[in-house]
Amino acid sequence: MRNKRTAATLVRLLENARYEVLPTAATEDKVLTHLARDRTVTVTASPSKGLEATLDLAERLTGHGYLVVPHLAARMVSGRTELAEIVERLRGKGISQVFVPGGDAEAVGDYPDALALLEDLKAMGSPFAHVGITGYPESHPTIHDDLTVQSMWDKRHYATHIVSNLTFDPAGVRDWVRRLRARGVTMPLLLGMPGPVERTKLLTMATRIGVGESTKFLAKNKGLFARLAAPGGFTGESFLEKCAPALGEDGARVEGLHVFTFNQVAETEAWRTAMLERLRD
Repeated sequence: MRNKRTAATLVRLLENARYEVLPTAATEDKVLTHLARDRTVTVTASPSKGLEATLDLAERLTGHGYLVVPHLAARMVSGRTELAEIVERLRGKGISQVFVPGGDAEAVGDYPDALALLEDLKAMGSPFAHVGITGYPESHPTIHDDLTVQSMWDKRHYATHIVSNLTFDPAGVRDWVRRLRARGVTMPLLLGMPGPVERTKLLTMATRIGVGESTKFLAKNKGLFARLAAPGGFTGESFLEKCAPALGEDGARVEGLHVFTFNQVAETEAWRTAMLERLRD
């Protein structure tokens, strides 16, 4: 049986969950149909569709009253001129939060990584109140663990919070958070995790779209499909239960969840609300 502190941590994380979606033709309707206007939605950047798809969906969802966080994948932005245009466009729509990953595309211009774009945002007067960067609880396929932690340290003057990539190892989450804090990285953290997924839908989505950090991650880790969708395999509830004691530690500063929905918005929101009801009961 969970103790009161663990239950309180779980409630807090679930109440502060935001949803990552992919910019497809059906996404806007799914969000409008299944999510209350008080939910935060993040929109991935698609190398195949370009940033326009991300910006357009972010603007439309903002117009419906959602708090929206577009992903500005650094390698997809040509340089400061385009970045300034994006900033003006988003601010003109009242968008005050962005997420800045390096992105999966080959660099099209002046930004080989997220830090280079973050530096230009700073030079522009830090136009966004909240700027998220990526964290890697599990090893990055091409970057040594020490370098990923160092990267977060280097970005501390440019970002306001960290969003962790997908992970399925509660012990790894605990150790990673402690390493971050021991190194002096004090930015608040959102824990990345998958929402409930149906195997066939997930495979279809990943095969058809091939966009965004999340689907790229799945493409590189094919064994993940079985872990996510197999009966008796990974479940979000079990994962959170095991993570909660570490996430509730003093100084952990884990403020919420970043849920990779793979556009299964209805299923994800139903899971979140059902778990909240059980915890409150």
